[in-house]
Amino acid sequence: MNHVVFWVSVPHMKNLIAAIIIIIISLLPVACSANDQQAREALTPTDEGLTAFVNARIIDGTGANAIENGVLLLRGARIEAVGTAEEIPVPLGAARVELSGRTIFPGLINTHGHVGDTLGLEGGNYSEQNVLDHLALYARYGVTTVNSLGGDEALAGAIRASEDSADLNRARLLFAGPVVNAASPEDITERINDVAGMGPNFIKIRVDDNLGRTPKMAPEVYTAAIDAAHANELPLASHLFYLDDAKGLLKAGVDFVAHSVRDQPVDQELIDLLIDKDVCYCPTLTREISTFVYEERPDFFDDPFFLAEADPAVIQALEDPDRQRTYQAGAPYKEALRVALTNLKVLSDGGATIAMGTDSGPPARFHGYFEHLELELMAQAGLTPMQILVASTSDAARCIGLEEVGTLEAGKFADFVVTTANPLEGITNTRMIESVWISGNEVPRQR
Repeated sequence: MNHVVFWVSVPHMKNLIAAIIIIIISLLPVACSANDQQAREALTPTDEGLTAFVNARIIDGTGANAIENGVLLLRGARIEAVGTAEEIPVPLGAARVELSGRTIFPGLINTHGHVGDTLGLEGGNYSEQNVLDHLALYARYGVTTVNSLGGDEALAGAIRASEDSADLNRARLLFAGPVVNAASPEDITERINDVAGMGPNFIKIRVDDNLGRTPKMAPEVYTAAIDAAHANELPLASHLFYLDDAKGLLKAGVDFVAHSVRDQPVDQELIDLLIDKDVCYCPTLTREISTFVYEERPDFFDDPFFLAEADPAVIQALEDPDRQRTYQAGAPYKEALRVALTNLKVLSDGGATIAMGTDSGPPARFHGYFEHLELELMAQAGLTPMQILVASTSDAARCIGLEEVGTLEAGKFADFVVTTANPLEGITNTRMIESVWISGNEVPRQR
């Protein structure tokens, strides 16, 4: 056997060893990277039951900073995982939805709306089809849950129960049944017991004199109402207008303040009551807008986001001069809106929990669009886009007793909105809707 022998001098041997060491070190990152990739693949088996929304900005609703280059991973109706692309490896068999340049945030939650009664500009048209149409309309505007606080809602329980459907693609519904009113503690207790038999999520009362035009519920009556609701293990929400009534209701145990204080500036006592009793405050700023905005042609009649769903016949009717004159009676509510805007900022700065709500649903309070108008008014009051989104998602969910929606977190229902612009750069960017998803199902865009 022939042998070939290489002779290397000691100096050259040192150089050769050094070169070999450099080569080995240079290959280490490649080896480590390959091992890391193998480890990631071991943790991400092929799974055709998942859908991954990738490369999006994700606002999860908790108030945390937005996740850039995020991944939202769904398994059926629920969220499997959410995080950065580095944190959430996408399974090899998962369907991928590319969302580069888009923003994802939780579906908006309206804690005070109404469904089912209005057709065009006429009330008194409550029907199952109307309820479903309104819930579909809310959904197309990115409102994925609505708490309907008052109405003839005998059908609402059955409609609410259908939300277990795997193909749910309209807004979720909570309801309060008929608004309860009575002149005595005995009568209101009896009526609340009757409404409780409908299986509502809330009991609703009104403590307001409509600017001195009607009698107002007395403290002993609303106290009995609160006690009766609690005896039926139901929270009670109250319509109100005056600061003194808000304080009285909170001291009596009310569970939800369903409108702004609009008669005078709020004070520290009210802030302390809201915080100490853990009661949420729902501004419904668009309720005031609706009382006077149609005295002339409103600017939003030219907004494509509004026109996409508006009935031309309704717009034409609201532009009629005779109808416009009827809205001049809403002039006192212009001042009420100014007070409400100021009070919202004071309460938010003071630490009270704000829950987005609109009182939309009666004639000319447009489902879906008014929620986005509400967000704009909240910004005018001085709230930041992040504060507004939290009030419209996670805080809104907590305020009406919901645990499985409101944030984009593992285990929760996959209710979310995809926009082509970032709402944190301006809250009106919530109107730049590309798609809406409820229980992992895309909401149809057509009426």
